[in-house]
Amino acid sequence: MTGTRHVGLFVTCLVDFFRPTTGFAAVALLERAGCRVDVPLRQVCCGQPAYNSGDAANARRVARQTVDLFERHDCVVAPSGSCAAMLRCHYPELLAEDSGYAKRARRLAEKTSELTSFLADAAGFRPTEADWRGAATYHDACSGLRELGISEQPRRLLAQVGGLELVEQDASDACCGFGGTFCVKHPEISTAMVDRKVDSIAATGATTVLSGDLGCLLNIAGRMSRRNIAVEARHVAELLAGMADVPAIGSGK
Repeated sequence: MTGTRHVGLFVTCLVDFFRPTTGFAAVALLERAGCRVDVPLRQVCCGQPAYNSGDAANARRVARQTVDLFERHDCVVAPSGSCAAMLRCHYPELLAEDSGYAKRARRLAEKTSELTSFLADAAGFRPTEADWRGAATYHDACSGLRELGISEQPRRLLAQVGGLELVEQDASDACCGFGGTFCVKHPEISTAMVDRKVDSIAATGATTVLSGDLGCLLNIAGRMSRRNIAVEARHVAELLAGMADVPAIGSGK
């Protein structure tokens, strides 16, 4: 693609409601990568909670609205592997029998990316304005890793951040136990999973855990707080954009 990319930012519900800083960081990064960023105001949830709960009718309704809003953009980018995977992997299947949307959903899927994947693979972005002193470890969120193959990209970007020491944990690719409604339906199993994840993080000696998916970070941060483990949780976009001077997830206002 030549010229300036017109990117539609799919903000995600969790970013909108719980961590707007991540959205602002995503915009800053995309603009520094030379993109023209648009944030459609009528966007809502990607439909994943309904889809995963078997409510296909409402999931299709949401999917159609998302296609209508974002199909005019050159690229669609989400600061969440989970939401990006919903658009990229599940919309074509969800709308496969809809004559008015089947082809449009496939086209949308083809141009949808998770943020770090887009920056590293499509935009060739270098986080030259990022500088962060300390040790951090990275959590690979399930949807980004398993559905989109995202693992090397955030690490490649983080390797360019001045002063950052990235320490790998022994279970970086293990699920944190959030899983959307999974943590509500199976709380005992979810707690055991997040405890394993928190133990893996604490064992690294890092002072910060990073990830590309806010759902995981909220779950991990909550469990660390309840266990009095002094490790900050931050979305990788905030650090890459040089916006990690705000309180960590779950701490402060």
